[in-house]
Amino acid sequence: MGRASIPVDLLNPGQVFACLGFLEVADALSGPAQGGFDWTNGNDARFEIQADGGDNPFHRALESVVEARLWCLVPRGYRQATTPAKDEKEGRVSPPDRKKGAPSANAPVLEVETFPGPKVDKFALPLRLECNDGRISITHWCDASSRKSFKLFAGQQKSAGIAQQMRVAIQELWTRHREELIRDPLGMTTPLGGSSFKMDARKAWTTIDAGYSPDQQAHTVEASPVVELFAAIGLEHARPLECETREMRYGVWRGPLRPVLARAALGGVYTGVPIRTFRFTLDRAGHNKVVTFAEEETVL
Repeated sequence: MGRASIPVDLLNPGQVFACLGFLEVADALSGPAQGGFDWTNGNDARFEIQADGGDNPFHRALESVVEARLWCLVPRGYRQATTPAKDEKEGRVSPPDRKKGAPSANAPVLEVETFPGPKVDKFALPLRLECNDGRISITHWCDASSRKSFKLFAGQQKSAGIAQQMRVAIQELWTRHREELIRDPLGMTTPLGGSSFKMDARKAWTTIDAGYSPDQQAHTVEASPVVELFAAIGLEHARPLECETREMRYGVWRGPLRPVLARAALGGVYTGVPIRTFRFTLDRAGHNKVVTFAEEETVL
């Protein structure tokens, strides 16, 4: 069984969501996996995963995402004006041509029988990562169930473009700083542009707080592409709890849990293991919502 742990900032909601994302990927690719937090060393909290196989679960998850192929999911018969005709055998089409060396804002399209959203929004298409050992869905923003969609990005930002940008940034870190990235995937930051899933609290600037609009000046903000992408994966089957308008609550649990229980624990549900709960505010940055740093709730 592979076992490893990484540092995590419990006050950064995106890092906590990303921990669940790592657990979901480990469970999908390596078989039965368990994960949980350890805060016995004060502020030096860690997240540990145990999964089948002898590999480091975080190493395997990062490598799989780096090597995976990204698809946009669309219902049967969907057409985009800029998209060439589909491959009838596979039900897949290629994205429009792009300039060499520039990340594409599009991804190949995969037609599916069961579309995960109530409508087709070309800016917020659901996504799928296809790895050698399995599939990883990233669709939480178009959830048509009773759960909140938790869609934070808005305007002209495209889900596929954001995911591509995060994967390119992770690939660069993987190539240049692989060992450090495996040891501390949530702590490593890199300059990120304006488009993101808005999950990393380190990127949650507002015009008032910054004193100006960095995006209008083409300035970047240091944040983690790993947090951004894996937090989006982590919210596939879980949500923080909305307590008041834009006031969110999440939980962290101590000790190993399977994903089905870890999802409930992230929502602050007691699952039989020690739990700590935190609150944060969804702030506004233009049309977008952004995750901010949390405070721990007082236990009376």
